[in-house]
Amino acid sequence: MRFTVAIDGPAAAGKGTISKAVAVNFGFAHLDTGLLYRAVGAKVIAGMVPVAAAQTLDPDDLENARLRTPQVAQAASEVAVIPQVRESLVAFQRGFARRDGGAVLDGRDIGTVICPDAEVKLFVTASPDCRAERRFQELSAKGMDVTFETVLADVKERDARDRNRAAAPLVAADDAVLLDTSNLSAAQAIAAAVKIVEAARA
Repeated sequence: MRFTVAIDGPAAAGKGTISKAVAVNFGFAHLDTGLLYRAVGAKVIAGMVPVAAAQTLDPDDLENARLRTPQVAQAASEVAVIPQVRESLVAFQRGFARRDGGAVLDGRDIGTVICPDAEVKLFVTASPDCRAERRFQELSAKGMDVTFETVLADVKERDARDRNRAAAPLVAADDAVLLDTSNLSAAQAIAAAVKIVEAARA
């Protein structure tokens, strides 16, 4: 059985939390495609050329504990605008999406570029302030020395770069279901997503 759930949205909107929960609920495999770009970004920070970093990406690279740092996130957003980097990672993502047993992929261009024929497409969003507050709390809990203002500026900068890039800009697919999590708890957002997937499988 092949069933693909494509979940897109800007940084810190909750798509990762929702994607993992949906995958667990239905027994689907899950791929955080942002980790692919973070892994490439980490390699670039280590001295590799972006395209070579993408072409030599190994599944083990996704286990790097440093992939969630702000520095790597910034590098990931920068390499993601390079068309050759995106092309190198497309085949990996499409193969994962059509695996037997179902798959959930979350990222920026899953429903529009990677899996335009996905059985379910969600676009998860929230206000910039709300997303910045979530990211600020997450980073602070990890002991990182950040301010809300800095995190908000970073969120807005990433939004602008993701939405305005020439290659696969961040935009909701025409047939995607919009899920605004600004005023939803994680449990409420997950429940809403599960309901949408259940309806599509009925």
